[in-house]
Amino acid sequence: MSTEQAEQIAPLLKALADPVRLRLVSLIASGEGGEACVCDLNGAFELTQATISHHLKVLHNAGILDRDKRGVWAYYAVRPEALSAVANLFSAPALMRAGA
Repeated sequence: MSTEQAEQIAPLLKALADPVRLRLVSLIASGEGGEACVCDLNGAFELTQATISHHLKVLHNAGILDRDKRGVWAYYAVRPEALSAVANLFSAPALMRAGA
């Protein structure tokens, strides 16, 4: 893996390295249409809305989630290319390209 690749992937891994954030990504990805309203996510956790919003902001800032404001609610969707980058991080073809 090149230094540049590692610098691009590290923020994604840091953002995902939290159990709440992993669950949020899972809930959003499995939501209807691959998205979820923040109003629906709050009930899945025993956390304040402010804490959930903070975690969503971290995921959004890392490029893992897209956010769409609709009226007073924000809807989140997983950015497939971000998860693909993480999922393929240690695949044999990716490692071969990095070593080349």
